[in-house]
Amino acid sequence: MSERTAGSAAVVDVEQTREALRQRGRSIVGVFGDTSLPGFGAVLRREGLSFYPGAALGLLLAGSTLPYLALTALTPEISRSLGIPIGTIAAARSLPLLAAAAASMPAAFLTHRRARRAVVCVSAGVASSVVTVAGGWVTSLLGVLAILCLTGLAVGTGNAVQPTLVVDSYPPEVRVRALSVYAAIGAAGGFVAAVSVWLLGDVGLTWRSLFICLGSASLLMAVLAVPLRDPGFGIWDTRPLRASVHEAHGEAAGDDAAPDEDVSLGFWESCRRVLLTPTNRRVFAAFTVLGVLTVPFVTFLAAFLEERWGVTAPGRETFFAAYAFAGVVALLAHARRGERLFRVSPARAIGAAGSLLAVAVLSIAAAAAVPAFAVMVACFLLAGAASALVLPLLIAALLSIVPGEMRPHAQGLVAALLAAGGLGGSLLLTGIQGQYGLRTVMIVLALLGLGDAFLLRRAAALVDADLDRMIGETLEDEELRRIERHGARLPMLACRGIDFSYGQLQVLFDVDFTVNDAEMVALLGVNGAGKSTLLKVVSGIGLPSRGSVRFRGRDITYLDAERRLRVGITQIPGGRAVFGPMTVVENLRSYGYTLGRNKSAVDRAIEHCFEAFPRLGERRGSLASTLSGGEQQMLGLSKALMLRPRLLLIDELSLGLAPVVVGQLLEMVRRINADGTAVVLVEQSVNIALNLVEHAYFMERGTMRFDGRAADLLERDDLLRAVFLRGVAAAQ
Repeated sequence: MSERTAGSAAVVDVEQTREALRQRGRSIVGVFGDTSLPGFGAVLRREGLSFYPGAALGLLLAGSTLPYLALTALTPEISRSLGIPIGTIAAARSLPLLAAAAASMPAAFLTHRRARRAVVCVSAGVASSVVTVAGGWVTSLLGVLAILCLTGLAVGTGNAVQPTLVVDSYPPEVRVRALSVYAAIGAAGGFVAAVSVWLLGDVGLTWRSLFICLGSASLLMAVLAVPLRDPGFGIWDTRPLRASVHEAHGEAAGDDAAPDEDVSLGFWESCRRVLLTPTNRRVFAAFTVLGVLTVPFVTFLAAFLEERWGVTAPGRETFFAAYAFAGVVALLAHARRGERLFRVSPARAIGAAGSLLAVAVLSIAAAAAVPAFAVMVACFLLAGAASALVLPLLIAALLSIVPGEMRPHAQGLVAALLAAGGLGGSLLLTGIQGQYGLRTVMIVLALLGLGDAFLLRRAAALVDADLDRMIGETLEDEELRRIERHGARLPMLACRGIDFSYGQLQVLFDVDFTVNDAEMVALLGVNGAGKSTLLKVVSGIGLPSRGSVRFRGRDITYLDAERRLRVGITQIPGGRAVFGPMTVVENLRSYGYTLGRNKSAVDRAIEHCFEAFPRLGERRGSLASTLSGGEQQMLGLSKALMLRPRLLLIDELSLGLAPVVVGQLLEMVRRINADGTAVVLVEQSVNIALNLVEHAYFMERGTMRFDGRAADLLERDDLLRAVFLRGVAAAQ
């Protein structure tokens, strides 16, 4: 069996395994397709678990909200005590949102490929508690600003990490319920804060004493969470998915392999991978609008109650206690239904979240318009109950379509966007209030929420496909690792099912493309067929909207271009292979930067290039822009001589050059290939390309029309006629 046939057989095995296990994979991640529901306690007992992690994280969530809630409630008292205008304190409320947005991604970065989320969560909880206690001793505006900033940092850190720890602490069968109870405990913090301010103020305690009491309670919650431990990423879904591959082959699952540092995604590469998922882009946009409907809404709601209905401070505290309590009751009552929705399909969970959001914002609009106080309160309580149910459903669906190790990145983006939406919403709604009044603010909030509900309905239509894609990628990755461990040969490069678009214009459609070790293949087609775009996808300059790129069995689909250069992929772009304002030697030194600080190695590589291309040696001090076309291509090809890549991508090497020059360049390509470098040659000249290679691909309109022996392509008049006619037209 030839190497190409063996590699193709391995790819077929991978596809068969992926398709055979896809439905089982959906069950492993908690999507069973039915509404039967095991008991929460029964699942915990079966797995030897307790609800301590969810309860501890819920207490941390509740404790982190106390400082901001207390400040909101006690703004008049703080203003009178410190002599700070209320307007100044109100304006400063945007600082926690700004700080939370700034803290979210660093918090996610701390947990990148490191199972230490519990430490981060507890540390943030302790910091929030200390800040709350310190709030009782502030004496100036600067102190108030510091408390607000530090509170925002602690809240942003917790929000970026806590939900992922809840998800990874419990089996998929009970995740929505676990998230609902976690959110209910957090919402109970708002209820406790409102009641505490009311009760403690009623017995004559000052605002300083209230801060110290609330901070002490928050510190107790953080101490209770100290035994919390991180179970690891994807322990209940990603790891069982990988184990199912070995079980399908009658093998015992091996230990988790250490990540390959050369091709494992960095932090920002992982974030980009998360952002490129179609469902995530829409859900992230929805979270941004949700940010407007959280903190800014509560702030303007307090002002609305006072201005429209004359509700005093004690009455407002009672109202907000009832508002938070409505959310707690709704979360606990809806948990089982939410679990059933997710169990049938994540699309139903996201669709339900959109419907609940629509109910919430329509209730807000109705509350702003009704003339009866009791009806207004009922509408706002309904809005609070409906909006509280949105986050558990969305987070469960979002984190289910993200690989376990990337959940902190996804949640970090969610936390950052929520905070950014809250900050932007505060500025927007403040302007609207000053111009049109509070009732208009409530109507604008309703319109934003309806737009958000529409976004979620669109996301629901995509989530099932994204879930299957995540499952397929995980299964494929593990099957490739298994095949490699058994000594089978894999293609050096394997592109599978590649789609690529420039904005709204799709250029590549379900493209498959493989290259084996030390192989030279031709990639042919008319101008605009997608050949150069496919090379961009391989080299990392362009990222596909669907499909995977694997190098030596490792997934590099979302790896940055400069890191692909380090693992051995080099591209020589057609007509743009040199830096014109730099000399020949400077160009060569720029190519050799990957050789590190070893100047002597770079010098030796440069001399090797001059031996291969004596003409470049003669013009070593000339600017690259003054070289002829053939000399520029020699200089571009010298990149391969400098870097000695494993895979060399050459785009239109012979375009516009004299035959004698083309012959020199092609001879060098043969030498590079003979030294062990695999070569992909994109050529307009069919004769040149097919005289060099044994295997050829032919592209037309973004699809792969031919994949086979070069000699067989010569017999395909239906394909080559198009190339010939284009060539004749260009000559004329």
